[in-house]
Amino acid sequence: MSVSAKRVPYFAIAVLLFAAVAIPLLLHPHRVDAAQITKRSLTLQDGTVPGSAPGDGNTADTVNHLFTFTLPTTGTAVKSISFQYCTTADIDVAGGNCTTPAGLVTTAATLGTEGGDATGFDTLHNSTNGDPYLSSTGGVTPTAGTSDTIQLLGIQNPDDTNCGGSANCTFFVRITTYTSSDATTGATDAGTVAASTSTQIVLTGTMPESLIFCTGQTVSANCTTAATGDITFNKLFSPTGTAFATSQLAASTNANHGYAITVSGPPLTSGTNYIHGTNGTGNAAVSSTATVGTSVFGLNLVSDTDAAASTPALSPASASIAPTSDGANYWGAASANFNTDSNYAFTESDSLINPGLELNDIASSDYSQAGTAEPTDGQVYTVTYMVNAAANQPAGSYSTTLTYICTPTF
Repeated sequence: MSVSAKRVPYFAIAVLLFAAVAIPLLLHPHRVDAAQITKRSLTLQDGTVPGSAPGDGNTADTVNHLFTFTLPTTGTAVKSISFQYCTTADIDVAGGNCTTPAGLVTTAATLGTEGGDATGFDTLHNSTNGDPYLSSTGGVTPTAGTSDTIQLLGIQNPDDTNCGGSANCTFFVRITTYTSSDATTGATDAGTVAASTSTQIVLTGTMPESLIFCTGQTVSANCTTAATGDITFNKLFSPTGTAFATSQLAASTNANHGYAITVSGPPLTSGTNYIHGTNGTGNAAVSSTATVGTSVFGLNLVSDTDAAASTPALSPASASIAPTSDGANYWGAASANFNTDSNYAFTESDSLINPGLELNDIASSDYSQAGTAEPTDGQVYTVTYMVNAAANQPAGSYSTTLTYICTPTF
């Protein structure tokens, strides 16, 4: 039996129509009719470079991609899940193909953290660039409402080729789940996420060499407040008791080798009469109680028991450095001879006993006191002064001017 000439064109048309349907299916192995994945997102996380940095062709410059999603189909085992990277959002439109974004490299990706039901996917297949997928040996059965996470490590982001040289370039990833273990057949759920590389904002600023130092009756640790420097002893000088006074100083620096603080000044003077520093007694540091009845002047930088017991009360009260040094952010420490409760020292300047300028090393940012000073945040030292007077000390109004110097070493 022969085929008529009329029927031949109809047969040809039928063949062409079949080819028109079949070819797109061959071109789109991920084209599926599947339920929509919900609550889906892609977070670009920092790796060796910032997470949103465009690819630059350097294989060492990689980021991490964190996928978060909820699978709507429950009760059906999923054996693979694919992540297909494309330059367009909908890769299933008629006549459209998924074009892998330029510069994207997923062939060196590794599996990072997993969460929710996704913890069952144990093998990452990355041989096809832009189309990695995970498989599960035993399959994973989603549960309703579970938020799943999968992290892919070591991915090179797309570069700016697809965006005309702009580093702000959007790309898309199609997520599809399958009942097959090779991400080809049995599609169940699908959904697309979007992400974008971005121009890196480079902020530049300069931290200069810094020293903050202040003195006064009271000061704050950052020296934003500092009261008067005119200090009066809490009682009249006497051969039977000790007079005390206090003042404060604060210091901080970013100098690599910290700071050192010195104090200098003449003895307490009234006309041609003097009350000399402790060095005039032949001692580096003296006790306030042991020198009652002897004319002597000294200071320390610690909480002082004798000063605390003295009346009228001192303001500010005698105290140790605050905040307390911890060898991390705070490194201040009182130096030897000035760091012992109820003991005082002071070597004076411009006197017959000690002619010339004498600098008393009273503190440094060397918490360990091992000779390695460090940068430090602001701390407040409270200086306690003491005066004892001999019975034959001439009457008068005695005063001295002390100069504190803080020297950082950068």
